[in-house]
Amino acid sequence: MGSPVESNVDLSKFVPREYQRCIFEAIEDKRYKRVMAIWPRRAGKDLTSWNLCIRELVRSTKAIYYIFPTFAAGRRILWDAIDNDGFRILDYLPEDLIESRHEQYMRIKLKNGSLFQIIGSDSYDNTLVGTNPQGVVFSEFAMSDPMSYKLIRPILSANDGWVLLVSTPRGKNFMWEMYRTALEYPKSWFLTKLTVDDTKHIPMKKIMEEREQGEMSEDLQMQEYWTSFDLGVEGAYYVRYIDQLHLNGQIGEVPWDPQHPVHTAWDLGVDDMTAIIFFQVIGKAIHVIDFYQKNKEGLEHYINVIKGKPYTYGTHIGPHDIRVREFSSGTTRWEKARQLCVIFEVADGLSVVDGIEAVRTTLPRTWIDEKKCKELIRSLENYRQEYDSKKEVYRKIPLHDKFSHASDAFRYLAIYLPYLSSDMTPDDIARLRQEVQGGVVNSHLPRIFQ
Repeated sequence: MGSPVESNVDLSKFVPREYQRCIFEAIEDKRYKRVMAIWPRRAGKDLTSWNLCIRELVRSTKAIYYIFPTFAAGRRILWDAIDNDGFRILDYLPEDLIESRHEQYMRIKLKNGSLFQIIGSDSYDNTLVGTNPQGVVFSEFAMSDPMSYKLIRPILSANDGWVLLVSTPRGKNFMWEMYRTALEYPKSWFLTKLTVDDTKHIPMKKIMEEREQGEMSEDLQMQEYWTSFDLGVEGAYYVRYIDQLHLNGQIGEVPWDPQHPVHTAWDLGVDDMTAIIFFQVIGKAIHVIDFYQKNKEGLEHYINVIKGKPYTYGTHIGPHDIRVREFSSGTTRWEKARQLCVIFEVADGLSVVDGIEAVRTTLPRTWIDEKKCKELIRSLENYRQEYDSKKEVYRKIPLHDKFSHASDAFRYLAIYLPYLSSDMTPDDIARLRQEVQGGVVNSHLPRIFQ
């Protein structure tokens, strides 16, 4: 199992399971600098990673950072943790190798000069800037702030250091993107993706009992035990629709067609994110060709963005609350936009549930540009219901998080889409608006495009 460490150091407390050995071999023997381990829950990800760190710290003088989603998670999962045998996980590192231990900062200095530090990805700007680790472990990488990885990557490239990403999936987020990168570049990445069928670390009988007794749903078990990205976000609204678009080749290069106008759909944030979708209606198809989102900018910024693009615009679609007067100024964002020569049409105030159904109706005839709309695709894949942990049920309302804004913009697109049908007369539009206000629009949405 890997290269030998110092002969006078006893590291026999940890005996890896067969499936855990590949991590040591990848970094110690094969000298991979990028390693990703996607393993089931309770498969010993952190125990394996910590013991790898111990071997690396003992072998030569270096600094290793162990990055958790939050600093508090690092204390709970590793610093204060006890394994199934009642053994304190930190004690796998022999005490006689330690020069000092700092409890508050969760930092250990070895007698040979090596340094080990636990960090939270949520404070990367304060803890990673100006550092020089030669090894980095990301635990529960799927829940970590992607910027922490992006910041550490140049450091490891400069000093020829290694990174180990260990996690169970959490939907098609940044880790999903890194997983696809690892698949695409096998010479640069060592990838191990296992399920409970491979590890056999939990008896199947117990897993089935959890499902039968309602402790875990099948969707959640697919994520936790079978490392599924596709079913990983339990309660997701659109993930299966996006998967089908991938299978159908509807996510890829979608060029701008100058012969057709470009419409925009907006979710306008004040302190939150503003998201803008650029799309064309060509026949019965919706071509989503571009996407932009940012936060903490004024309306002028976003209007300058759309004016800076080469498109010939058709309709700009805003949320139904765009006409609400702001307390500070006494004007509406609709009026502000008009002063800047952009006139918004307002998406009808359908309920969120009806709007989500409109999106599901729209997605099958949608083509999305994979590169320009990367963040939009990611948001649609991760848009999901809010979970009530006390009642252990999903609420009917969507979770408000970083994926909400782009998804809301697409919801406004879908709600307003019937009005963009090229063969509709003004009378058709007026009649459809009356039907929308009467709550019967869903029965007509599919027929409009037949």
